[in-house]
Amino acid sequence: MAFTKKRKSFSAEDASARLRAADLRPTRQRVSLTKLLGSEHRHLTAEMLHEEATRAGIEVSLATVYNTLHQFTEAGLLRVVVVDAGRSYFDTNTGAHHHFFCEDDGVLTDIPGEAIEVTRVPDAPKGMAVERVDVVVRVKRA
Repeated sequence: MAFTKKRKSFSAEDASARLRAADLRPTRQRVSLTKLLGSEHRHLTAEMLHEEATRAGIEVSLATVYNTLHQFTEAGLLRVVVVDAGRSYFDTNTGAHHHFFCEDDGVLTDIPGEAIEVTRVPDAPKGMAVERVDVVVRVKRA
């Protein structure tokens, strides 16, 4: 049996307050998923969160998990990290930072924002502005 580190989670009251602060109605499913996401920085897919919810006895469909994660992203509670066309992670750390992506096991690791210097960013197309630059450094075990 694998050892699983116990994560710091939000209480139902803290989860509800966090959702209200983001202008989201604290439904039962949103509160449950917020509690599962916890208060520590982590990277996870919708499938990973759905599996955690199932193990915790939370009845929620995968589609609802996807929809909720996208709502959380739009509200600024999460950020999406796209590592390739078929794989996106949701990041609870919404501050300025980048990522290492281990291609061997699919694990994302934070890189502090100041550790990477982007020296040239092209002008955005007419009528658009650069929102942010995300760097994903792909690594493999040596």
